[in-house]
This record gives sequence, C-alpha cells and structure tokens, in this order.
Amino acid sequence: MKYRTLGRTGIKVSPYCLGAMMFGAAGNRDHDDSVRIIHKALDAGINFVDTADAYSRGESEEIVGKALKGRRDTVVLATKAHLPMGDDPNQQGNSRRWLVRALDDSLRRLGTDHVDLFQIHRPAPDTDVEETLSALTDLVRAGKVRAIGASTFPASDIVEAQWAAERRGLERFRTEQPPYSILNRGIEREVLPVCERYGMGAMVWSPLAQGLLTGRFRKGRATDSVRAGRGYRHLTDERRLDTVEQLIPVARGAGMSLTHLAMAFAIAHPGVTSAIIGPRTMEHLDDLLAGAGAVLSDEVFDRIDAIVPPGTDVGMLDMAYDPPAVGQAGLRRRLPDERSAA
Repeated sequence: MKYRTLGRTGIKVSPYCLGAMMFGAAGNRDHDDSVRIIHKALDAGINFVDTADAYSRGESEEIVGKALKGRRDTVVLATKAHLPMGDDPNQQGNSRRWLVRALDDSLRRLGTDHVDLFQIHRPAPDTDVEETLSALTDLVRAGKVRAIGASTFPASDIVEAQWAAERRGLERFRTEQPPYSILNRGIEREVLPVCERYGMGAMVWSPLAQGLLTGRFRKGRATDSVRAGRGYRHLTDERRLDTVEQLIPVARGAGMSLTHLAMAFAIAHPGVTSAIIGPRTMEHLDDLLAGAGAVLSDEVFDRIDAIVPPGTDVGMLDMAYDPPAVGQAGLRRRLPDERSAA
C-alpha cells in the first residue's frame, strides 16, 4: 500500500481509508467478524480508520476500539461528532457544550486517550463557526485531538471556517470529508479546489455510490442488498441506473470490474487523499483490496467524462447535505404580500 500526506499535517495515510459505518447494528452485528475485517485491512497496509459516534449509536467505535488494542500506535484514527446521540436536543450539533462531551464519550468507547482526527460530521447553521473552532482548539491543546476536520461542508462554509480560524488564531480544519464518486462529481467544481488551496486533505466517502458502482444494482433487476431494503431513493433513481449501464462496458473494456474502476477513479483526483471503503463482510474487503493496484488510462477517463461530465452530479445521495437555503421553502420564498413587483 502506498501512502499519501494528509493535507499539510505531515501525517501519512493510505489511499484507502477503512470506514467503520457498517460495523455494528447498521451492518455487521458480529463483533468478532468485524474485528477480523479490521485486522485484515490493517495487515494489507491500510493505516487509516474512520468512524463516528453516530454509527450504530457508538457500537462502531466500540468495535474499532476492540480491534485496535495493541495496534493503536500504527493507526491514524478518525472519528466524528454532530449527529444526534439521544433525545436531548443538546446531545447533538457543533456547540462547545456537546463537542467536549462527545469526544470524551468517543475516547471511552475507542479505548484511547486521543484521536488523530476529530471531524464535524455536518455543518450547523445555528452555531457560530468560531464557537466550534474554539472548542476544537481547546481539545487539540488538551492533547485529546491531533488535527480537526469537517465533513460534507459546502465550499463557502469551508472558506468561512478558514477565515475565522485565521482571524481568531484558532486551529483550522485540516481535512474535509465530502461525497465523491463517478456519479457524484459536483465537488470537483469548488470543494476540491478549495481544499487544495488551503492545503486540506480530502477523504471522500461513498466512492461506490452506496453500492451502485459495484454492479449489484442493475436496471430492471432485483437485489438483495442490505441498503436496498432501507428504501434509499438514490438506489432506484432511473438516471443513476442508466448511467451505471453505460459505465459497465467502460469497466469491461478496461479489463476490470466496475468496483475497481470506481475506486481507481476516486483516488486518482489530485485533490483526493483517500477514499473511504465501507466493507460489511470479509468478501467485500477482499474484492476491494484486489483492485488496489488498478490504474485508469487517459482514454478511460475520457470515456467516463463523456458519460458523467466533470463537476456534475447524477442525482443526489439521500444522506447528502442540503444547505437550509435549499432545504427550507421559507428561505426561498418571500411572504405572499411581498412577492409582487408592483
């Protein structure tokens, strides 16, 4: 496994980052099997592991903690906070009150005294970014965190956070974790260039488009996928399925599976440090590792560009972040008596 520098942190990480979302109740409920998967990934040279408190309500972190006993020092460990961890409205978000507690809870579950990367899982428009960065700065100075990052932030929010950090002398986001795949290339337009401008590492999630780019989801065919049973709309989006049908012969012509084509595409962008893989089974991991050496030619990239133009998305992932100005109708429409021009 080759290694890349995570932004300008000096930390070396593998181009494949092991995502732990599928370990626990949301995926693989067998803790021992999940630990074996993690160990095999580490033995293959993957040294970057990403989890979050919200993954199976802390169970994923507990599994990762078990797997890293005796191996913690050789692993770059990342976790996240923001999503709800209880019914209390203050057990979520990006406030100092919550982030300090959330990190302590994560450290306890992970069985470690620090994480290498602590990320804000989503933006929080109701919280001043300086409040968030101030809390994260104190956690870094306390030795509980080595670097801080964001996840699924719009480019404008990334820039605002960088400016706020410079203005106040606070720790700045060193990484961004956005969705990126052949089907969702929107971040090529602004997010990745902004990350490159500020020297931020990008660890992209869903490079396989939640399984669409594995070939298991085909137009007019049923699938037994775990995700399919959860009613995700992006898995039945006709535009996305049509695009998959166009990509399959591209992969075949390149002499590789669609999965390997998709992963090779994701890690080839110069702004991408690592792509997060999320295996639920050992078979999934074995397949992903088998394609680690895949390289796409310029001709293959050109064929992909012709199907999905650079900087464009084919539909949206259900869990993608929509800013309030897009998601809340009241922010897009004036009051009825203010809508006319005369």
